[in-house]
Amino acid sequence: MPAEIVNTELLNHVSLILKPLAEFVEMGGAVVAILLGLSVISLTLILAKAMEFMLSGVGRGRKSAMAADLWTAGKAKAAISFAAHHRSPVSKVLSFTLQELADGERELETLKEDIERVASEHISKLRRNLRGLEVIAQIAPLLGLFGTVLGMITAFQAMADAGAQVNPADLANGIWVALLTTAAGLAVAIPTSITLAFFESRVEREQVAMEQLVTRVVTANPQRSPLPA
Repeated sequence: MPAEIVNTELLNHVSLILKPLAEFVEMGGAVVAILLGLSVISLTLILAKAMEFMLSGVGRGRKSAMAADLWTAGKAKAAISFAAHHRSPVSKVLSFTLQELADGERELETLKEDIERVASEHISKLRRNLRGLEVIAQIAPLLGLFGTVLGMITAFQAMADAGAQVNPADLANGIWVALLTTAAGLAVAIPTSITLAFFESRVEREQVAMEQLVTRVVTANPQRSPLPA
């Protein structure tokens, strides 16, 4: 099949997909166009964050717990090696902690501060871009409400212009825009809020796992006392 025909068919398919979207934006106006842009940004951030969590092994704490078990059983080298070969944030923090405990060169208070710093760095990386999703979840309903107000202004302006001869058809456009923008705002905000809550819960679980395992291995270390509260 000639390349020209393939390109033409591809353009036709793209046109068929984009045509309803363009009509939707044309009916809803600038507010709907902005909300559509926010939906694209939100989807991009969600997919990027989901891929990041998957590749970094977020939520896979079983192997970290196994490394902690080896340490408490007195198998320090095996525990350090096991933790170092896994890429999850919990394993990285645990690996740092075990290596420092094995060296035994620093005071507990100094070591605690360094552990907190390393853990904080990993948690900050996990929270990266979540603020963007939070902003979208907050402003999308407000934009929908703004579009609703604009639509109602249009409807009442049509009523004022018509005077005593009000035609319901003259009001339909403004009411349509008002309802459309409200629905669009909620359609963007609801899935974004749900996904944001899911990501935040995973980050919190990862942080709790870090704290529990670090406290456990430091407590089990015969040369050190437990981490202070």
